Amino acid sequence: MLRIGSGAGFAGDRLEPAVLLAERGGLDYLVLECLAERTIALAQRRKLKDPAMGYDSLLEKRLEPLLPILKKNGIRLVTNMGAANPVAAAEKIVEIAKRQGIAIKVAAVTGDDVLGQLSPGQRTLEAGEPLSSYGPLISANAYIGADALLPALETGADIVVAGRVADPSLFLAPMMHHFGWSWEETDKLAQGTVIGHLLECAGQITGGYFADPGKKDVAGLAELGFPFADVEPDGSAVISKVEGTGGVIHLGTVKEQLLYEVTDPYAYLTPDSTVDFSSVSLRQLGPDRVQVSGGKGSGQPETLKVSVGYHAGYIGEGEISYAGSNAPARARLAGEIIRERLTARSFSDIRIDLIGCNSVHRTSFGHGEEPYEVRLRVAAKASSQAVAEQVGEEVEALYTNGPAGGGGARKYVHEVVGIVSVLIPRDKVQTQVTIREC
Repeated sequence: MLRIGSGAGFAGDRLEPAVLLAERGGLDYLVLECLAERTIALAQRRKLKDPAMGYDSLLEKRLEPLLPILKKNGIRLVTNMGAANPVAAAEKIVEIAKRQGIAIKVAAVTGDDVLGQLSPGQRTLEAGEPLSSYGPLISANAYIGADALLPALETGADIVVAGRVADPSLFLAPMMHHFGWSWEETDKLAQGTVIGHLLECAGQITGGYFADPGKKDVAGLAELGFPFADVEPDGSAVISKVEGTGGVIHLGTVKEQLLYEVTDPYAYLTPDSTVDFSSVSLRQLGPDRVQVSGGKGSGQPETLKVSVGYHAGYIGEGEISYAGSNAPARARLAGEIIRERLTARSFSDIRIDLIGCNSVHRTSFGHGEEPYEVRLRVAAKASSQAVAEQVGEEVEALYTNGPAGGGGARKYVHEVVGIVSVLIPRDKVQTQVTIREC
């Protein structure tokens, strides 16, 4: 049996659950999944400004408390916190280990950066438009799989740090390494991918994303425990969590996570396998213990998905609140004033929301109840920061030039990183392993 824990489900996840898993979880491996499409594009921008940066900005905060526990308990760590610069991440981890007096071996996996291999005429999966029709490209990272991590695990490294690895692959690679599964054992690889998919979002499967007060109550959310899986040699597994932690694991939480971000449950596509989720079987074995088995699939796809980040201009925003009698009508009038003034200055793509009325779905669906207070939010795209700043300035001017009673105005400008996807032949992506140790 192999026990793998999930210590982070995204870049900004809590730090303490991973520490608790390492201390009390009895783990063989801990996985930290900390990378999304925009995360790596932003990391690439940091690397361009400073070649020694570009790894996850929380790497030091996560590794400082984890390293001594991982070393003491003999737990190997696998993570994509290398983001745009896995080698620099490995060097930073070694630096932390030296400071703590810990001997450690770190394997950095590179090769997912394929920006130099794309052509301007390559068409995107989303709109079918050529890449040349988008803004200047910032990053292009192929979703690499377990095959890229296996050579790193075979070095005996305590820590494997990579960049754009597909989330389930972070979990599948330790299973393949530990049990010696071959690429011909497609059902085991599919089952391992199912387990990885269930674990990849950490607290989602222990009730965090599941909770809906009064409908699906979950106790102890403030101290939510993160999950681990006990994996058997045949690929079946039991999902559980550390005893005494908050949250819950039952058939409901597992089913929701199984279908999370799955477009086609009959063909869930990863770099390692195309998985048929319809064959998966779940069984509740006891409190916070769900058995998973039956995943089936076929071999590796011939192409890999590439996440491409590009500079998409700036967004200027402004907000102001209206409260009390007739608040929605005053907020609507304020929005109409701003739209007229921005349109006259040739702004396009203007968005006006009444937060609390129509800001999430962009419609109220005919909801008749009138709120006591409304916050107006205006946003518009611009090609430069200076032009984008005009949006917030116009909203702020409503204090004295708009409807009665506006207050609490705030304004922002931020750069926009757009994301599109293309495919690249698998054989064009060559990965490497670099060792750093102390």
